[in-house]
Amino acid sequence: MAAKLDVLDFKILKMLSINARKPYLEIARACNVSGAAIHQRIQKLQNMGVINGSMTLLNPVMVGYETCAFVGLFLSDPSKFDEVIEGLKAIPEVVEVYFTTGKYDMFVKLYAHNNEHLMTAILDKMVQMGVARSETLITFKEVFKRQIPIKFEGLADDFGVEPEPEGE
Repeated sequence: MAAKLDVLDFKILKMLSINARKPYLEIARACNVSGAAIHQRIQKLQNMGVINGSMTLLNPVMVGYETCAFVGLFLSDPSKFDEVIEGLKAIPEVVEVYFTTGKYDMFVKLYAHNNEHLMTAILDKMVQMGVARSETLITFKEVFKRQIPIKFEGLADDFGVEPEPEGE
């Protein structure tokens, strides 16, 4: 269920989705409100669960993880979802896990140093926790990644928010 948000909330979300490190005072100036008002709104958005945090995005290749893979998992016993989830949380290479419709019980994204490391993560770690079998898709290159679009019914898509210049 979507949260009840107003235009100011959407302006703040749009700016933070473009640059999560944007100073509150810059957001305040762009929204014509005080820095304290922005701080309170962001706190409200966090308390509501609209903002779940912010993170620094690392370039996996630059820190030694040259292989990115998506793995579809078939569980031996689908009633053991919770146990498998806990097991996957213990594997540091696993960065995303989804329950899905379709042929897989779960879909996992992970990073490995190379193909041998990937094979070890799947065969030595995942199989031990109740994975009957898996199907792996290795990526060649991440082409782009972005946030979901922030739109407010009845207003222009950009709310007067300019995109950040390249390289920031």
